[in-house]
Amino acid sequence: MSIAVLLGSTRAGGNTEQLVDLVVDGVSHHKYVLSESHIETIIDQRHDPEGFQPVPDDYDRLIQKILEHDILIFATPVYWYGVSGTLKTFIDRWSQSLRSPDYNFKELISQKKAYIVVVGGDDPHIKALPLIQQLKYTFDFVNLPLEGYLIGKGSKPGDVLQDTRAVQNAKWLNTQLKELYS
Repeated sequence: MSIAVLLGSTRAGGNTEQLVDLVVDGVSHHKYVLSESHIETIIDQRHDPEGFQPVPDDYDRLIQKILEHDILIFATPVYWYGVSGTLKTFIDRWSQSLRSPDYNFKELISQKKAYIVVVGGDDPHIKALPLIQQLKYTFDFVNLPLEGYLIGKGSKPGDVLQDTRAVQNAKWLNTQLKELYS
């Protein structure tokens, strides 16, 4: 089994990355730092007679690589009580993938399993729940099973490592991934 981390943070080494690194410590994985790719916002052409037009960016190459993995870990800071813009832009482009004549996106992604790792500073164990629900609905739409999620608390760099509950849960998930997918 192969694991892809889709890192939606724009802060290198920030709390979200620190927490997801605990989750995948010692587990074979590939980390896709979405902010390091050029992904244009979607232009909705679902109802245009010619459909979606090719976009000269990194999205098509990136989604093809991600679809090669079995496990997808969506890692994002909580930005204004939702996913980061970086991750949202990436997911918005799924509309284009759903209509691609080159592959059956919905069938391919439904064969994966998803986990969510989020970190927020403002009571995230309560206020990040709508973010989890948003991703759950998105995953349901494409039949991508959500296997679990992990919420951490942190604002300043390194804060999440002081969240003993999040660290413990990350280590537990790490053990599960090692047993199930390594």
